[in-house]
Amino acid sequence: MTTEKKRLSLTGRVLLGMGLGILAGFIFRTLLADVALVHDYLVNGALYVGGKIFIASLSMLVVPLIFVSLVCGTSSLKDLSTLGRLGGKTLSFYLATTAIAITLALLLGSLFQPGQGVDLTTASTFAAKEAPSLGEVFIGMFPTNPINSMAQGNTLQIIVFAVLFGIAISLAGQPGERIAALFNDFNEVIMKLVTLLMNIAPYGVFCLMAQLFTTLGLDAILNLAEYFLVVAGTLLLHGVVVYGLLLKTFTGLSPLIFLKKMEDAIMFAFSTASSNATIPVTMETTTRRMGVDNRVASFTVPLGATINMDGTAIMQGVATAFIAQAFNIDLSFNDYLMVILTATLASVGTAGVPGVGLVMLAMVLNQVGLPVEGIALIIGVDRLLDMIRTAVNITGDSVVTCIVGKSEGAMDLARFNDPHSGEQEEEIRFPRRNRDGGNTAEAPASKA
Repeated sequence: MTTEKKRLSLTGRVLLGMGLGILAGFIFRTLLADVALVHDYLVNGALYVGGKIFIASLSMLVVPLIFVSLVCGTSSLKDLSTLGRLGGKTLSFYLATTAIAITLALLLGSLFQPGQGVDLTTASTFAAKEAPSLGEVFIGMFPTNPINSMAQGNTLQIIVFAVLFGIAISLAGQPGERIAALFNDFNEVIMKLVTLLMNIAPYGVFCLMAQLFTTLGLDAILNLAEYFLVVAGTLLLHGVVVYGLLLKTFTGLSPLIFLKKMEDAIMFAFSTASSNATIPVTMETTTRRMGVDNRVASFTVPLGATINMDGTAIMQGVATAFIAQAFNIDLSFNDYLMVILTATLASVGTAGVPGVGLVMLAMVLNQVGLPVEGIALIIGVDRLLDMIRTAVNITGDSVVTCIVGKSEGAMDLARFNDPHSGEQEEEIRFPRRNRDGGNTAEAPASKA
């Protein structure tokens, strides 16, 4: 009789790794704070190296995954007018959700007034990077050297080149069909590599969480507790309620099923604090678990990771209200409208700029005449908030992907509603040598 050992799911393993990492971090910070060996060889040694390798492994897949999957998706389009319609819908939804996010943040920031009574006159200076103009961003979207764009990880340039390359394949007849088949095979191999890395994620998440919570100053959070709670609460409200309503309204799909299937991607985004690094997991979630066709997800997910910054917009809205209240500066209704417009356009206009959240916030503050120096005091809690808003960002990317996929008839609803869809693809089974010296198809799940 065969007995099958029940194995913890990937979500459970990642969650366990996250919890143990947070616990270990607090132990290192409180009980072992004076033990130099722990901090030199464990925290800043093994945990640092393990976390960096995990992030690097995910980032390694971003460029080939974006390029290959987008070429596959674009080359499969029989009617090229579909591409324009797909782009128009995607961009419209991303801009709309960002406008909703910044509006919600300003409303809650004005209602709870987290900056009331806070003295920011002693804040240290903050040097804001200069953001490029919108025209420069559009010019910069077109690569002069696609290989260099891939080496630098310039997502917008990779997207543009992949779309043009995919269109050329679709127009090339029989040679294009042969190339398309090759790219489809490449795509399957890369997705299997994503699965392989997802299975080692619990260890990477443990390293990241342990090191972060060893160095995270909780005193900074306590000093800005009201600001922290308003930002975090707004992020959760937007991520659960607003996205849930949008999904239900435009697709009729269950938000609860959606959030259940988003568990892995959300935890990856939270632990890495990087939308780009989470692209492989977001792609795997939207296609294999939610049933969105690759020709839609390959376009909406990378584009969303680049320009859809609802979480960052929420931080900007609350931070703007916080700094205005702290400096006792009253903002008019027109000022609030200007903040909404600037932050929404900046979500596209500053795509690809390092430190994009602070660049955008500095732009917004300058636009309404608030002191940029106020940013200096909220940086202390920004690391943890960045983790939350990254999770919100990739949730928004996935919601828009489902909405666009459903509207284009490019979504497998049975796969979306199946609670176990995609689970089989998440398991890695290595070939084993049998007694005759040959290779079996896969390693058995359990022994008889």
